[in-house]
Amino acid sequence: MPPSEGALELKQKGNKAFSGHEWLNAIDFYSKAIDAYDQDPSFYCNRAQANIKLEQYGYAIADAAKAIELDSKYAKAYYRRAVANTAILNSREALKDFKAVVKLEPANKDAKLKFAECEKIVKRVEFLRAIEVGEPPSAFEGLDIESMAVETNYDGAELGKHMTQEFIDDMIARFKDGKKLHRKYVYQIIAAVRKIVYDEPTMVEMDIQRGHHLTVCGDTHGQFFDLMELFKLNGFPTESHYYLFNGDFVDRGSWSTEIALLLYAYKWLHPKSFFLNRGNHETDDMNRVYGFEGECKAKYTERVFKLFSESFSALPLATLIGKKYFTLHGGLFSDDKITLDDVRKLNRHQQRQPGQQGLMMEMLWTDPQTMPGRGPSKRGVGLQFGPDVTKRFCETNGLEAVIRSHEVRMGGYEVEHDGRCVTVFSAPKYCDSTENKGAYINIGPELKLDFKVFDAVPHPDIKPMAYAQNSLMSMM
Repeated sequence: MPPSEGALELKQKGNKAFSGHEWLNAIDFYSKAIDAYDQDPSFYCNRAQANIKLEQYGYAIADAAKAIELDSKYAKAYYRRAVANTAILNSREALKDFKAVVKLEPANKDAKLKFAECEKIVKRVEFLRAIEVGEPPSAFEGLDIESMAVETNYDGAELGKHMTQEFIDDMIARFKDGKKLHRKYVYQIIAAVRKIVYDEPTMVEMDIQRGHHLTVCGDTHGQFFDLMELFKLNGFPTESHYYLFNGDFVDRGSWSTEIALLLYAYKWLHPKSFFLNRGNHETDDMNRVYGFEGECKAKYTERVFKLFSESFSALPLATLIGKKYFTLHGGLFSDDKITLDDVRKLNRHQQRQPGQQGLMMEMLWTDPQTMPGRGPSKRGVGLQFGPDVTKRFCETNGLEAVIRSHEVRMGGYEVEHDGRCVTVFSAPKYCDSTENKGAYINIGPELKLDFKVFDAVPHPDIKPMAYAQNSLMSMM
């Protein structure tokens, strides 16, 4: 029996919402179409694509699989599932689906190209795994920064042994003009900050003194000009205006080196009032796929990426604000027995990359859900935790709320789980394709949350993912 006119009309409304970059509305219409008629594979396939846009890759894989179940020769569904698996670095599974597309559509040149690129990714992953050593030598080893000369024709400010506001002001002006820092200064900044953050605890504990305030920012993802707008609206970091950036400074946006270097420069200038948490994109596997590694190589050198990688692995995983707000990139844990003391005791230096399980992975990857309990991740990585999980964690640890980032929120932020779970996302018009606001949170000594929302601003004509190593990522 063919789908009813009502179901097809809902699909068309979903398509219109998708064309307008209204991903959530599109999913809602496709879901209603499926409720009206659950035997049309295109309904699931279209919803899969909207889920990909929202980085809900686990849901996208499930939708594409259902479409394939309904029509085993539906090439587009294999294509969607391949894209979603690529996004969560499951390239071997993606390769099988790209191969299926090529078999179903032998004249499809784009499918052949994607298959070949995916094959390269699989081979590279296998090569890196084959040469992997237990504890690689430090990228800082043998790096003689002192002896590096800065050419006389370099037209930027000079950096001595200490960071200065004057250097940062010049750095910002250079980055706005599309200029780079001298390689020596890049090495200096990363080396200095790596030492500072390495010596910080896994969970930094800070208070907000009278006459001071803190701004908490979510993902910035290489959107340098939007970060400049945030600072313009809210003020630049000072000794009395603290900032905490809650991970995912890099990848996707094409000014990731600019953001990473600027945030590091501020950390060096204000080590006790400027804070950085690690996100799931401050990791090697994500950086290789989502653009940061390629950007470092294109703008500087491969060694710059390796230095950043080592410094990322030294970043704290959480910040406790005024003993009331547990702030981390992802979310809560698979085990109710985990407490703040367990986070304090976690030796992050024993494990440079988060892996597929354990406390570090969960702190970087998990997401909230509306249903009680815990559930599988909509991303396909990590897990989801419900309002009851958040309530127990907050009550056990004497917290007001958990502040996290990691997910686009159309309004820039969202308060859920009865006020105990706050998501803040600071990359407006994410990847130039999602019509979301950006947000940040101001917190004073009284520890009240003051949410601020802002819009994206124009930027030079360089697309997101411009430095990604393959064109597969342009489909995300």
